[in-house]
Amino acid sequence: MAAMSAQEESLTRRLAGQSVNKAGLALDQTEINRVIAEASKGSKFYENERKKDVELTVKIEHLLKKKDELMKGVETAAVESTVDRMITEIESTRDLSQTIVHIDCDAFFASVEELYDPSLKGKAFGVSPGVLTTASYEARKYGCRSAMPTFIAKKLCPHLIVVPIHFDRYTEMSRKVFDVLKTRDPNMAAASPDESYLNITEYMHDHNITAEECVRELRAEVEEKTKLTVSAGIAPNKICSDRNKPNGQFLLPFERESIMEFMQDLPIRKIPGIGKVTERLLDGFGIKTCRDIYTHRTMICVMDHELGLKSLLYAHLGIGSNDVQPGRREERKSVGAETTFHGTSNVDKLLEKLEKVAESLAADLERTGFSGKTITLKYKLDTYQLFTRAKSCSRYITAKEDLFEIGKELFFKELPLKLRLIGLRATNLKDLRRSDDKGIKKFFKPEDSPPKKRRRTDSDDCIVISDEEVSTAQTLNMEASTSSNKPNFFGSDDGADDDLPPPTFSAKPYSYTGPPRPSVAPVIRVKPDSSMAASRTSAKPYSRPNEHPNEPTRSNLDCPICGTTLKTDNVGLNEHIDFCLSRAMIKEASAEGSLDTNAKRGGGSRSASMRGKGKTSAKRANPFAAR
Repeated sequence: MAAMSAQEESLTRRLAGQSVNKAGLALDQTEINRVIAEASKGSKFYENERKKDVELTVKIEHLLKKKDELMKGVETAAVESTVDRMITEIESTRDLSQTIVHIDCDAFFASVEELYDPSLKGKAFGVSPGVLTTASYEARKYGCRSAMPTFIAKKLCPHLIVVPIHFDRYTEMSRKVFDVLKTRDPNMAAASPDESYLNITEYMHDHNITAEECVRELRAEVEEKTKLTVSAGIAPNKICSDRNKPNGQFLLPFERESIMEFMQDLPIRKIPGIGKVTERLLDGFGIKTCRDIYTHRTMICVMDHELGLKSLLYAHLGIGSNDVQPGRREERKSVGAETTFHGTSNVDKLLEKLEKVAESLAADLERTGFSGKTITLKYKLDTYQLFTRAKSCSRYITAKEDLFEIGKELFFKELPLKLRLIGLRATNLKDLRRSDDKGIKKFFKPEDSPPKKRRRTDSDDCIVISDEEVSTAQTLNMEASTSSNKPNFFGSDDGADDDLPPPTFSAKPYSYTGPPRPSVAPVIRVKPDSSMAASRTSAKPYSRPNEHPNEPTRSNLDCPICGTTLKTDNVGLNEHIDFCLSRAMIKEASAEGSLDTNAKRGGGSRSASMRGKGKTSAKRANPFAAR
């Protein structure tokens, strides 16, 4: 068989999907990836992925040329000295006082299905027709995994059994598992229906037991009460996850040397928040493992805006967040619903799908107690290209009829379309359960207060963007996330490592915030004859000119991408959103925004009391959080 070219190899790896690191998969996936690529050829998905891969290749080549130019004349010793001082500063914040446990149910959806149908035990099966939400460990041996189309899974495993999905079952079992976990940590942070973080420091102290004893008893109790098995990673922070799966536990010694040794040979893709696109970008710069981060620290420092030096240094050192808290209602930025189907251009069928989505979103808004002022239509063409259109309203929306009417208005403006996905999302939320919005207090709220401007973070996911639509700087600057490396029904997470959560699950994924970027850029000394020059052109968000100053329909509208308040109408808002989604704009905003944030944060880390007995620890944000 002829050797593949670099471009073919890259595309083959890309087509392998997000879940290549799932437990139970074959170590050598070369043949599996080849079968996936062959089965995908000729499809619109294949063509779309090929196009994106070519674009990514061009982007990497451009960045490599930029790196070569910037490295000319750089005094390596001076740069290394600067980075080493940063490492010393970060190292001083290492906290080994807290015991953090990451609990992950084993093949959750599949295991629940086995409880209801014991005949599935020991067989290769996947859950959900169309696209698999999970696969049993027997099916994973053949390469089947979540987010894989069923027809490809059956090419890998012809005898694969496909069972329907039952969200109600998964929600019920999730709550049973969490009830047990909360006995060890009432402040458990749920990352998804089958995954959570616990701080067991206080429980260990009160019961005078070791971390391993505590986790072993916990896993046994979960299995006894639910008949499900869970795996656990024990560490001083959230860096230890998927060792010894399934039905096992792994303890990372609470020593700097052991943590450093654990991290050094860890593939860069294993770091939560780094997916296939980021992996390939870093691979282009010679960064394959965490050890390579230190080896290439001079180059990373020079390319700081593109690669995110400080975030990568946190990963190299294995220093992450040890702050475990449940998600708060005020952190919620959006509520949404969507559905996928076979591609169709039939307007009546699409409107039927849209109405069902509006009904689902209205139910979710009522259940969660929120209303939204900005409604976003999301749709994916049959060519797998993703688009969004938004409308800001003068009042808060919750009713299905209103959601459907706004969705139709945005939808009809885009026709003709052939779609395979459609969804609606409400943002600019109002919490209907807040006490200060009720009774007489509401009359004392200022009516004309201008909206606060803020930078958009990844937690404001009212607009879902494909990973290629994000610039290199934003892709690698792992500063915020609303999910703990879990796929969801509104976008895929590159670091996804387990089952898709049911949409009826009410717990909000725990949010992590990345480490602050340095308030002052690292000093890079350049020889006098260096040709290195750095010039950036500042781009301003496009604002539709007001041709009619007295036009009453224009008002202050907030852009859900950048947070800017615009004096415009809904057409102008959508034009502004399109502009914000351009690669150049996102790259510029990300580079400038990271510096602005540092100026406010002062580049320092915040500290607060932890729940451990008599312990005080620095609450540092997770540097490995997914974008």
